Amino acid sequence: MGNADTKLHFRKAVIQLTTKTQPVEATDNVFWDQFWAECSIAVQDVFALVPAAEIRAVREESPSNLATLCYKAVERLVQCADSGCPSEKERQIVLNCTRLLTRILPYIFEDADWRGFFWSTIPGTKKSGNEARPLAESLLLTVADLLFCPDFTVQSHKKNNPVKEMRSIDSCEYIWEAGVGFAQSPPPNYIHDRNRTELLKLLLTCFSEAMYLSPSSETQVLNPWVSFFCSAENRHALPLFTSLLNVVCSYDPVGYGIPYNHLLFSDYREQLVEQALQVLIVTLEHETGYTLNYTANNVKETSGPDNLFVNYLSRIHREEDLSFVLRGFAQLLNNPLIQTYLPRSTKKIHFHQELLILFWKFCDFNKKFLFFVLKSSDVLEMLVPILFYLNDARADQSRVGLMHIGVFILLLLSGERNFGVRLNKPYTLRVPMDIPVFTGTHADLLIVIFHKIITCGHQRLHPLFDCLLTIIVNISPYLKSLSMVAANKLLHLLEAFSTPWYLLSAPQNHNLVFFLLEVFNNIIQYQFDGNFNLVYAIIRKRNVFHQLANLPTDEASIQKTLQKKKNKSGISRLNSTDGESMEGSRPAAPAEPGTLKATLEATPGIDKITEKSQVSEDGTMIALPRSSSPATPPHRGAINGASDTESNSERDSEVQQMPCCSHSVYFSAFSQFHPMLSWKSRLPLQTIMRLLQVLVPQVEKICIDKGLTDESEILKFLQHGTLVGLLPVPHPILIRKYQANSGTAMWFRTYMWGVIYLRNVDPPIWYDTDIRLFEIHRI
Repeated sequence: MGNADTKLHFRKAVIQLTTKTQPVEATDNVFWDQFWAECSIAVQDVFALVPAAEIRAVREESPSNLATLCYKAVERLVQCADSGCPSEKERQIVLNCTRLLTRILPYIFEDADWRGFFWSTIPGTKKSGNEARPLAESLLLTVADLLFCPDFTVQSHKKNNPVKEMRSIDSCEYIWEAGVGFAQSPPPNYIHDRNRTELLKLLLTCFSEAMYLSPSSETQVLNPWVSFFCSAENRHALPLFTSLLNVVCSYDPVGYGIPYNHLLFSDYREQLVEQALQVLIVTLEHETGYTLNYTANNVKETSGPDNLFVNYLSRIHREEDLSFVLRGFAQLLNNPLIQTYLPRSTKKIHFHQELLILFWKFCDFNKKFLFFVLKSSDVLEMLVPILFYLNDARADQSRVGLMHIGVFILLLLSGERNFGVRLNKPYTLRVPMDIPVFTGTHADLLIVIFHKIITCGHQRLHPLFDCLLTIIVNISPYLKSLSMVAANKLLHLLEAFSTPWYLLSAPQNHNLVFFLLEVFNNIIQYQFDGNFNLVYAIIRKRNVFHQLANLPTDEASIQKTLQKKKNKSGISRLNSTDGESMEGSRPAAPAEPGTLKATLEATPGIDKITEKSQVSEDGTMIALPRSSSPATPPHRGAINGASDTESNSERDSEVQQMPCCSHSVYFSAFSQFHPMLSWKSRLPLQTIMRLLQVLVPQVEKICIDKGLTDESEILKFLQHGTLVGLLPVPHPILIRKYQANSGTAMWFRTYMWGVIYLRNVDPPIWYDTDIRLFEIHRI
């Protein structure tokens, strides 16, 4: 009954506020205290009892009352922080003010005229001639203080006066969890975790002003909330960064290994980890630029201060700290892959997208961490879950962003030699994925899954094809022995991409053929000895290379080729049985109807996000000058369904008919693409043709002389063969390293905030507000 009365009193206060036509004085504490001093109001109740329409109505009709409500709420938070929250009532006031501001702030941000409100000073608040702080700064510094408030968010160390302790506190002694730079693990306290979570939710809401700016806005504008919070003005910056990072990396969702433990009690630590992770990735969004400095009448540009969170992250260097962070990432990302005999007995985390963003930022900002990841096989602990997520999400259009971040991470890693070398480790795990069973290395796993993404993925993944093949190109000079399954997947991709109708369907499609030929050339020239499976696959599919060499370039021949396609009224694709999938796997499923998804900015072409480096004889990389070639436009369409040749002895058994662009479309486009056929003379076929010229007669002769019909005998012959002195001079190894640019920066911003928007549904902080950074669609 008491709870019902509390809600009623709170609702009456809201109604009074919305119906008052005259401004309420800031000194009328009796009125304003109704919103936070009466009783505890759960955050869900605050969202239910303060409807969006009423917030907007007050904003439009009684703006001074909304301004005073925000000011008074911040004022009470400041008072409670200064006092150290010694009483339960004060702690409750802090939580009520926190929840109310979390509810109201998005409606401040959605109105451009209000956006500078928090960066203004309140009249009459100047003290002793010093300029008063803007409301935003007071709020951010107070939240930081409250996050290290003894007996509220941290364990008290002393028995003295809480006010004295709060003012003299060294928050570095109160870091929330052991890990980077801190050895002591405080005893768990779910109340502290819950209070931290609410304050972090408010902090995230403060930072979310970015959601209300159009993506077409100047990308160099820094978020003023983040810039100030991560500046030297925040005395808690270092301990807070460390606390957030340690809480995330030390979290163990499995707990003590008791089956179904997550069903027996609430895990407040998981909620804290999610909020800490989201606050971390937002505060680490770092670009050189300027901060918008709001004043009462105009907007000034000021040089952005250094982001201390980025600074601290970039300086982590001790082996034990790097190991702690990497172990934390690996443990959490591998969580969904854990197999148990009891169904659903292990807790599954759902914040893997935020983890991937944070991992990306670590690799991008801290090169010591990147080299640490790559110097041992620990990188494979990251590779397998990323490939798992890519394979699982490939058919779900609501998870296109997840596909992009996973591919971007692998592109970044593939630019380093050690990544390709580590992939030669045998893959012995049996993570259930709907891919063919194979025996091979982690490189085989990567190629098989990339093939699955390209041939069976959602059509919106087509712009990723260049990235996927670039990754394979980057690792190809270091792959010692591909399995037959992976070799056939590569040959099948070449077969699909080299058909005339596909090469003519978009002006940049021939790039995919160039990438695949570069893969084959790298392996033949630098890793021939162990790659007899690939050599055999090339011999078997030699017609594909001969057809490439003899591509028609005259209009009559192209018209004839396209006419054949028109007569077939569809795209015929060779398709064979994929063989058995791994035990326990389930097919990648499309999005459930009604699923919400956030739109994403377009990603730049592969030539814009990579720079070419040549590997010298001593293994060092030399950056090559960027060519002035035009930007690669986004690809249109996709290859869906394709050949999955698993064994050389299998025969194609099924023909899949796919809708095809009409002949007239291709033919009318001929005049546009005809000049593009100049690339035919640049096809790097010399090495492969020489290999075929030497080995095909030898293989045919052995088969005839010895009457061989078993491919294992042919493979044994190829395994002991050599092409020393017979191939052209090896070409230099070319690596395409990821290069950050403004286009990918805007993509990351929209993706990150889209993830945060969709993940915060209880309470739905930004639901039904006028978001401009992206759009929310229902599938």
